[in-house]
Amino acid sequence: MRIIFIATGDIALPSFRHLLANGPCPLALVTQPDKPTGRHQTLTPPAIKVEALAAGIPVYQPEKIGDITDDLAALDPEILVVMAYGQILRQNILTLASRAIINLHASLLPKYRGAACIQAAIDAGDAETGITAMHVVRALDAGDMIVSHSIPIAPDETGGSLHDRLADLSPAVLAEALEKLTDGTACRVPQDEAASTYISKLEREHGKLDWTQDAIALERRIRAYDPWPGTYTVAIEGGKEKRLKIFPPATVTDEALTPGEIATHDGALTIGCGSGSLRLTTVQPDGGRRMSASDYLRGRKPTAFEL
Repeated sequence: MRIIFIATGDIALPSFRHLLANGPCPLALVTQPDKPTGRHQTLTPPAIKVEALAAGIPVYQPEKIGDITDDLAALDPEILVVMAYGQILRQNILTLASRAIINLHASLLPKYRGAACIQAAIDAGDAETGITAMHVVRALDAGDMIVSHSIPIAPDETGGSLHDRLADLSPAVLAEALEKLTDGTACRVPQDEAASTYISKLEREHGKLDWTQDAIALERRIRAYDPWPGTYTVAIEGGKEKRLKIFPPATVTDEALTPGEIATHDGALTIGCGSGSLRLTTVQPDGGRRMSASDYLRGRKPTAFEL
């Protein structure tokens, strides 16, 4: 089977490694261009590119994937496999493969189409999520489904831990989808449009916590948004506003506090919410290091958190 793998995000690494180890070995990898990262903006390749080159797999990194349509067509692919690529695929790419173009998506479709589906499942308090293999169409994550596998969401799940668990689940979904496509048993299950939801890309500013919300919902968000985009609040210290990052775990309590009000007895940092309160364990002041909430209180005297 002649496959081209199209991916950028680290969630695709286990599936790519599965193909390298078990076949069919990809004809090529298409991934995003190297990006500047870190304080010094060092040009850094996607991790999947590094592994592809080490395995002798040709790598394409176009600014727009449509620019390499002829190069990909010359490889005569039967199947294109897409996962966390980060570009919209136009019609000239969608018609390249002789058999199918499939996408591995990190949700149980039709729920959570779009970019931030992993965070959304935790944020909503869902009991489970999974990986869906589907046919790719012009509409975002709307193609007919081939197969899906589910996993439970743990009570202490973070966005990072769920990302890694879904990454490890993906090779089994890919293997089953490819097997069904090969032997002709792959189904095409249309998605229920009425049940579909769209989740847009998260930006850093989306991580600001609104203390008028329910403590249970805020506790989930702190976990869901760790490590990206992270959550934060604005602490009032000496009449000045200071940004404060917040990390999981946080504990829901029934302490009677108004939204944004702070209690600091016994070295604990508890914040009032719209319903209930949250006790924080780990924070990071702007410009400072990550530390325990008790260490933060020893050096700072916040009077309230901005709503």
